[in-house]
Amino acid sequence: MNPLTQVKRIQSINSKETELGISEDASWHAKYKDSAYVYADGIPSDLTEADLLAVFAQYGEIVDVNLVRDKGTGKSKGFAFVAYEDQQSTILAVDNLNGAQILGQTIRVDHVTKYKKTEEEDEETQQQKREERGVCRAFQKGDCTRGDGCKFSHDEQAKYN
Repeated sequence: MNPLTQVKRIQSINSKETELGISEDASWHAKYKDSAYVYADGIPSDLTEADLLAVFAQYGEIVDVNLVRDKGTGKSKGFAFVAYEDQQSTILAVDNLNGAQILGQTIRVDHVTKYKKTEEEDEETQQQKREERGVCRAFQKGDCTRGDGCKFSHDEQAKYN
């Protein structure tokens, strides 16, 4: 579904709930009562974690910001996961930031049912996993453009085997 269509749907549901005076327990937000994470998409690529913190902190205490970046280039992929200290803040963020404009781009903010924060691996563990997967075939041909983001080994010794 088109992200802007999703934004409009959520805004429409929120308006109807307000109009009908639906309680918090009966709201569509109640489905996400066990998650303090929200998903944000359409984020301008030049925004940093600090910028996101400034925007999202308007609606509650933030405990985690995961701005997803390309492993090879380090550039933002345009989406993030933000964790609040309490679930009520997620409702405020979704209701107020979904469809908001940031640097001329419309962002989509929605609840997340299951999000597991990935643990950062040290360089040694990453290298060990690459070696277990084998040598990158593109690297062997001299064509790999993924650099450190490549999931396979770039071992010079194994390149010629």
